[in-house]
Order: sequence, then C-alpha cells, then structure tokens
Amino acid sequence: MITLIADWRGLGVLSFSILGIVVTADSSFLETPLYAWHQARGGRLVEFGGWLMPVQYTSIVEEHKAVRERVGLFDVSHMGRVTFDGPQVLEWLDHATTNSVASLVDLKIQYSLLANERGGVIDDILVYRQPFAYLVVCNASNRAAALAHLKAAQGDFEGNMVDRTRDTAMIAVQGPRALETLEPLFDQPLESIGYYHMTMGRLMGRVNAVVSRTGYTGEDGFEAVVGAHAAVDVWEALMESGARFGIAPCGLGARDTLRLEAAMPLHGHELSEDINPFEAGVGWAVKLDKREFMGRSALIDHASRPARKRVGLVLDSRRIARQGADVSRDGGSIGVVTSGTFSPTLDQSIAMAFVEPGVGASDRLEVDVRGRRETARLVKLPFYKRPRPVVSPR
Repeated sequence: MITLIADWRGLGVLSFSILGIVVTADSSFLETPLYAWHQARGGRLVEFGGWLMPVQYTSIVEEHKAVRERVGLFDVSHMGRVTFDGPQVLEWLDHATTNSVASLVDLKIQYSLLANERGGVIDDILVYRQPFAYLVVCNASNRAAALAHLKAAQGDFEGNMVDRTRDTAMIAVQGPRALETLEPLFDQPLESIGYYHMTMGRLMGRVNAVVSRTGYTGEDGFEAVVGAHAAVDVWEALMESGARFGIAPCGLGARDTLRLEAAMPLHGHELSEDINPFEAGVGWAVKLDKREFMGRSALIDHASRPARKRVGLVLDSRRIARQGADVSRDGGSIGVVTSGTFSPTLDQSIAMAFVEPGVGASDRLEVDVRGRRETARLVKLPFYKRPRPVVSPR
C-alpha cells in the first residue's frame, strides 16, 4: 500500500496559495492537462466553470449510449481537489460539512454538503478518508467559494489545507465495461472495491493514482486522480485498453444527460445557496445530531417545517422542458423545472422540478414549454437505474 504522503508526492504535487487560482471576469479560461488532446481529436470546447472543456466529440446521444451500453471516458480535471492533514483535521472537516466525517473509515468516501448561514448549499462535495489525511472533491464553478468556506471553518483547529487542482488530473471511466477497461492497467484489485470506496496504487506500473468507485452517470465506474504530467499517458492507455469494448471519449453534454436520467442533483439547478438540502432531496447527507457545524441552526429550522420538494416529471410530448419552466396544476402555478432533457435511454422527455408539498402522482400537471402547455405526470426518481444497482452511499 502506498501511503498518502508518498502518493501525493508521487503525483508531482506542488504547494501554492491556499485559495488556489480564482477565476475572474477578466481571467483567461483554465485548461486541463488534457486540453490539447481534446482539441486535436475534434472535441467541441466550451467554457464551463472557468475552464475550457469538451462538450462533445461526436454527438451527445452517441456518447450517452456508449456509457450506458459499453464504456465512456470523461476528463473531470476541472473538479476541485483539496487535501487536508494535521492533528485536528477531522474536527475541522466535521465543523465545515453537514455529514458526519467522524463516521468515515479509511478508504471510504462520503457525499456531503457545505451549508451557508441560511442553510443553503454552497456546494456538494465528496470527502475521501485516506490514511493520515483527507481529500475533498468539489465542483469547478464553486471551487473558490468552497475553499473560502473550508478555510473559514478552520478556526483554531490545527491542520493544513492545500489546493491540488492544478497539478493533478481526474479521469472518469464509466459504464458496464469500466472495470474491464481500468483493472488491467492498475496494480491493485478493483472488482472487490465497493461503491464510494477507494484505493491507491500505480497505473501502467509507474503512475501513482488514487482510484475511487464513484461517478456521475448512474453506471458502474471509477474516477482516477493522477499527476497532471501523466494525464495524457493515462488517458491514452485507457483509450487503448477500452478499444475492444468500443470506448468513447465523452463530453459535458453526455455527462449532463446521464446524471439527469440518474436524478443526480447539479449545483445551480437542484442545489444552490438559496436551496436547502431537505427540499433538494439530499437531507440524508445532513446529520443534525452531530457536533456543531456551519449552517446547523438554519438546517434544524428547515428540517422542522414543510417545504417544496424535488420531483421527477415525464412529459407526454417529446418537447424539452428547460430550467425555469413553470409547472402548474388546474391552471395555478405550483412549481418550477430545474433540469430537463430528452432521455436517450428512455426515449421520453424528462425533467426534475421543485413543486409545492402535497402534489401527488394522480395530479394532472402541465409544464410551460416556450409558451405552450404540455401535460406531464409525476414519477418516482431516479428515472433510470442500472440493471444491477450498486449499494447507495447513504
């Protein structure tokens, strides 16, 4: 087993400002270590969260189906990666987050939230418990806000926080053939690793990596953190290993349609600083009975009163309901769409929305799609569940 300290040094990590690089309106967009590869292979590049990222290579539907049926490869290096170590880092992270970091055992990963003083969600994050330290993965567009919150939570707790985002890369291998694609390249067994667990080892016999059984697609899969200098070699080795299965490089477009089918919330849509975890359907990631943490008082208040709820909608037409579309019942507005798409897997128009308490499956609902009312029905989330679902991290 490679120790965490040796592992991060092996990734080529360099120390720099605790807040990392903050993207402003006048800054040039950031590029991941795989940017040149995407550009050379025809990836359609767009700005996302301050980064230039591929939105697609061929078509969103083709890439979506590759992940559902075979295996797809995603560059997720734009996600923030921050390490924590020191004698009181557990207390620090427990104070900063809504879930119980104290309950994490070595090599386990936890979904958690950063809450503001109103109980709104600054960001949703993953907390990795590694030997001797912790790794936090946050969303690209919220990295500066997440780092500021985490730093503010430190108080007198003794520990160190280092932003590793720019000198590492993160690659997601997702789909039914993900295990068969990644495992031949890795020197540690992967089949026995459970969902929301991780391991450390070497890829291709020489590249130190942190590998987790996590993803944002609703399929089985893994995410690997490697040094930025090794990103292209690892990516190309994965493309070669997965070629026999029809592996496809995938962009942000397919990542969004996949996560929507799996009903995974996206910050800025189902989560925001004005949306609390209970209405968003992620209240299970809030442990109100643990030690005091940031946002706890407001969250206790939210938990005790009725609120709108996140639901799934299937439209009777094939038209797509976009974020902000009005949801009505008997001519009266009762909610708003947060995300919508045409599902390539289900061949239906689907959406997630916030609606008033008391709305039920028997209610006849309508969604305003660009000025025309389309009928819709309430359905249980997620819209799609893979044939052999993994155990929930809850």
